[in-house]
Amino acid sequence: MDRHGSSFSSFNSYIHALSDLPHRLRRRAGCVSTTFEETSQIRSRSGGDMRKNLRWYDLVCFGIGGMVGAGVFVTSGTASHDKAGPAVILSYAIAGLCALLSAFCYTEFAVHMPVAGGAFSYIRATFGEFTAFLVGANLVMDYVLSNAAAARSFTTYLGTAIGVSAESKWRITVSFLPEGFNQIDIISVLIILILTLIICYRERRRTSRRLSDPNHPGGFFPFGAPGVFNGAALVYVSYIGYDAVSTLAEEVKNPVTDIPIGVSGSVILVTILYCLMAASMSMLLPYDLINPESPFTGAFMEKSNRFNWVSNVIGVGASFGILTSLLVAMLGQARYVCVIGRSGVLPTWFAKVHEKTSTPVNASVFLGIFTAMIALFTELNVLLNLVSIGTLFVFLMVSNAVIYRRYVSVETTSPWPTFSFLISFSLTCIMFTLLWWLVPSGKPKSYMLGSCFLVAIGLVQLFNHMVPQARKPEFWGVPLMPWIPCVSIFLNIFLLGNIDPASYVRFGFFSVIVVLVYVLYSVHSSFDGEEELESGICQKSVEMVKESIHIEVLTLKVQS
Repeated sequence: MDRHGSSFSSFNSYIHALSDLPHRLRRRAGCVSTTFEETSQIRSRSGGDMRKNLRWYDLVCFGIGGMVGAGVFVTSGTASHDKAGPAVILSYAIAGLCALLSAFCYTEFAVHMPVAGGAFSYIRATFGEFTAFLVGANLVMDYVLSNAAAARSFTTYLGTAIGVSAESKWRITVSFLPEGFNQIDIISVLIILILTLIICYRERRRTSRRLSDPNHPGGFFPFGAPGVFNGAALVYVSYIGYDAVSTLAEEVKNPVTDIPIGVSGSVILVTILYCLMAASMSMLLPYDLINPESPFTGAFMEKSNRFNWVSNVIGVGASFGILTSLLVAMLGQARYVCVIGRSGVLPTWFAKVHEKTSTPVNASVFLGIFTAMIALFTELNVLLNLVSIGTLFVFLMVSNAVIYRRYVSVETTSPWPTFSFLISFSLTCIMFTLLWWLVPSGKPKSYMLGSCFLVAIGLVQLFNHMVPQARKPEFWGVPLMPWIPCVSIFLNIFLLGNIDPASYVRFGFFSVIVVLVYVLYSVHSSFDGEEELESGICQKSVEMVKESIHIEVLTLKVQS
C-alpha cells in the first residue's frame, strides 16, 4: 500500500532518520516546487490521468452546487439565530466579497498551475513543503468537518420532507457520551458512504405556534455590528465550495478561459442567491424563532398547520441541495489528499488514480469513511465552530502567496522586501482587529483605528512604488496588484478576529498534530522520495529554475 524508502525499511533505519532530522528539515521543509514539476513529474505519481472534459459552465454548476446547499440550508440558521439576526444578509455580503477577492488569487494560480492540489500546490510552489502541508491538512480537515455538518443537516431536512422528527425518531441519544457528541446519526453515515461510491465512479460522464421572545433584542441589527461580522465569519464556511472548484483545474479543457469564469462567476452568483435567501428567511420569521438546523422548513412550520406542506416541499429541495453540496465538496477533498500523496508527505497509496474511472479512489474511500465517523457522533453547532478558522487561515495564506509569487523570482530578486511587507501589513491588520474588538468605543479608539488604517494604506502604496513585479501573468492575473490581495488579507484577518476561543484551541491542537506527523513521517518520506523524480523536487540550482520558467508557458499552451 505504501512505498517505504530507506527511512522505514527497518527500526534502525528509522532511528537513523530521526537522528538526521535537522538536516532533513533544512533540506525539505522550505523546499519549493516549480510549475513544471507540479504539472508533469509530480503528477505522474498518480499513475493514470484525470480526464480533461470540464468547461466553464461545468465549473459554475459545480461551484453553485457545492456552495448553495451548505450555505443556505446549513449555516444560515445558526448565523441568523445566534450571531447576526436579520442582518445576516450583510454577513453574507461581507463574506461574499472576501470570498471573491480570495477567488481572484486562487484563479491566478489555477490558470498557471492547472493541477488538482488547489491551495496545497499553490503554497508548496511558493512557501515550501512544510507550510503547504500545514495548509493542506487544515483544509482537508475543514472539508471533512463541513461535510459531516452537511450530512447531519440532510437528516433533519429529510425528516421534514416526509413529516418525521429526525431528532426524536432517527437519532439515538447515548447518555455516557459528552453533550454535542451524544446524538448518533445513522442516516448521515449512509448518505456519505453512498456519495463516496458515486464519486469513486466518476464526477461526469460525457456529459404549536409561539411568539417571539420579548427579552431578545429586536430590529435589523439585534447584535449590532459585532454580530454582523461574527455572522460573516461563520457563513464564510459556505464559500468553501469554490475552493473545491479550483481542485478540478486538472480536468478542465481550457484553463486559461474556463477557470476565471467558473470560479469567479460561481462566487458572484452564489453571493446574490445567499443574500436573497437570507432576506426571505428573515421576513418569514423572527430570528430568535428560527431553527438553526432547518431554518426554512422551520419557518413555515411556525406559521400554521396549513403551511406544513410548504415545509415538506422545502425539505425535499433542501435535501437535494445538500446532496449536491456534499458531492462537490467530497470531490474536492479527495483531490487534495491525492495531490498531497503525490508530493510524498503522505503515503503514495492516496495518490493513485484508478485507470478505469480516472478518479482518486483510495483517497475518496478513506475520506468517506473518516467523514462518516465524525458525522455519526458530532452535532451541527460543534462542527461549524470548528471549520471557520481553518478556512480563513487557508484563504489568507493563498492571498499572501499570490503577492509573493508576483514580486519574487529566485534568480533575479531578493525575497526580503516582499517578506517584510507581508509581515508588516499583516501585523498592522492584526493590530486593527485587536483594537476593534478589545478597546472600548470612543475617540481614542477611533484615532487608533484610523492610524492603523493609514499605516496599512501607506505600506501598500510604498511597496507598490518601491518593489517592482518580478513576473507578470502570461494569461490571467489578479487585477490591481497588490491592492486586491491586500484587501483580501485584511478581510481574512479581520474575520479571524471574530472566531471564538474554542476554535483557536482546536486549531492549535490540530496544528501540533500536523507538525508531529510531518516531523515523524512526512519529512522522511519526502526525503526518501526526492531522488525518484527525474530532476528532483527542490530547486537545486538557478539553472533548473530558469529552465522550468521557460517550460511553463509551453506546457500551458499544450494543455489548453
